[in-house]
Amino acid sequence: MEPRESALTELETATLWMDQERRVAVATVIDTWGSSPRPVGSQLIIDSECAFNGSVSGGCIEAAVISDALEVIKTGKHRRLSFGVATEQAWDVGLACGGEVDVYIESAAPFYDIYAEALSLQRSGIPSCMITNLETGEKQLVRTDQTDPLSRPLPAILMDTIKSVQDSDESRSVATDEGLFFIHVINPEPELIIIGAVHITIPLAKIAGNTGYRIKVIDPRTAFATKERFPGIDLDTQWPDEVLEKRILHYRTALVALTHDPKIDDPALMAALRSPAFYIGALGSGKTHAARLERLRNEGFTNQVLSRIHGPVGLDIGAVNPEEIAISIMAEITQKRRVNR
Repeated sequence: MEPRESALTELETATLWMDQERRVAVATVIDTWGSSPRPVGSQLIIDSECAFNGSVSGGCIEAAVISDALEVIKTGKHRRLSFGVATEQAWDVGLACGGEVDVYIESAAPFYDIYAEALSLQRSGIPSCMITNLETGEKQLVRTDQTDPLSRPLPAILMDTIKSVQDSDESRSVATDEGLFFIHVINPEPELIIIGAVHITIPLAKIAGNTGYRIKVIDPRTAFATKERFPGIDLDTQWPDEVLEKRILHYRTALVALTHDPKIDDPALMAALRSPAFYIGALGSGKTHAARLERLRNEGFTNQVLSRIHGPVGLDIGAVNPEEIAISIMAEITQKRRVNR
């Protein structure tokens, strides 16, 4: 079954629509000041029939941006728009909150190969940046796991900036002697792999999905891992070691083991410990966790490596029922991702 377009990212949407031979424009927030509703790097994808996905303002300026995007699709010429309380459009478009937004709109068709490659890299867990010259409209892709760009050399100031924006996951405009450039960060999507289709998994998958994570639930127990219990969730009923040996666990992967069964949990934890996954958690009491660590030591893992496992999983907020435990787990994952990197 094809994924619903509403579930697609902007990068996926642009690439899919071009694959379908639809004429597409991409609008990107390239700068903001004051109280802006959407961060730099936010995107709105528009086709020639006014279908769209994404957001550049949360609704304030979308209509105006779509109108200009249709012109860009017709002419093929990029344009830059500014919205703010100091402009005549401020009250018309609803941006009266004191913020200012600059939006860059371009036709996607000339850059299909770049979009397709960026999507392929993202799905492979490889970070990249799209670099756009906002004056000429030229664009190229830089793989940031390598020292050199895929195509033309870039100004030194851009290369110096790329690593910092990649690490902070914050796209940015950069002025150089060669013009104004926009660095659009394309990190692998954050994903949460949940080992065990247990009662806690149901609210955890919902909360994590609403927080922007791609979810995968792995449980070889087919009585637990059913579409009826987890509608719309990516379920796998193979054993975790079989699934994870074929899957890239990257630096934006979180893995949580919830079954209490060492035959299921331990192989998944070992795979995560051998990866750059940013968060690893396991359900169970302190006594259960101590026994788990001893088993993993016997598999050759050092105490330093084992310290990566959060156990008992979740922040200590006095959680009791499955929903509260799910909140505590997601809170700890968020804390690790946003604060304690």
